[in-house]
Amino acid sequence: MTKDTLNELDLPETTIRHGEIIKAKPFLKKIYLDWYGSFRDRCVNLPEGILLEIGSGGGFLKEVVPNVFTSDILPLPNCDGCFSAEQMPFDDESVSAIFMLNVFHHIPDSEKFLNEANRVLKKGGILYMIEPAHTPVSKFIYQHFHHEPFNPNGDWFVRGGGPLSDSNQALPWIVFKRDVEIFKRKFPNLQINYTKLHTPFRYLFSGGLSKKQLVPDFLYPALLGMEKLGSPLHPFWALFQTIEIEKK
Repeated sequence: MTKDTLNELDLPETTIRHGEIIKAKPFLKKIYLDWYGSFRDRCVNLPEGILLEIGSGGGFLKEVVPNVFTSDILPLPNCDGCFSAEQMPFDDESVSAIFMLNVFHHIPDSEKFLNEANRVLKKGGILYMIEPAHTPVSKFIYQHFHHEPFNPNGDWFVRGGGPLSDSNQALPWIVFKRDVEIFKRKFPNLQINYTKLHTPFRYLFSGGLSKKQLVPDFLYPALLGMEKLGSPLHPFWALFQTIEIEKK
């Protein structure tokens, strides 16, 4: 992918087009519905406050969680707000949950964002994200067949100019796994509740945002069942992970 093409990723029009692609591909939309369903289910038993999605992009979480406040760093017609994740327009301890789908690995300064999340979250509030996983299979695929960088040797920063064209897909693993002791020292009141690996091949078969779908829609339940049966192999082949962090 050329530099000019990468720059196109930073245009609001590209994000809007991505949203149209998601809704036009039933198989891909079902993946998003499953992921959004986990967001909805996690809204139970949270302290009362704002439900916030950062990096809403071309997604449709509001169709699943109607009272969520959607936002993006780009000015988008489907979002309630436009701001950086590193500087949020919310009062201290006013947010009960921050949801992110493939967003953390784009944030330029992870520490600055986590400080800001720590500020706005209520006690008992959560940061709940779905991100690229770091497994042998995912590392191979992301490094050889995906335009976004995957650099496990990187630091906590994403350096570059574009909010979407610049990233490090290994960033969640770097911050919450490789450097977990550093994370604990810097954020003693942010507790990693769990990390769950999942979705080893459904997304590949969907074709994502740029490729053709490889299987018919009716196979979705069967492939989902196969993924569940193959869960013991997720440390080897999972492409995504869910990370939940709670403010204590």
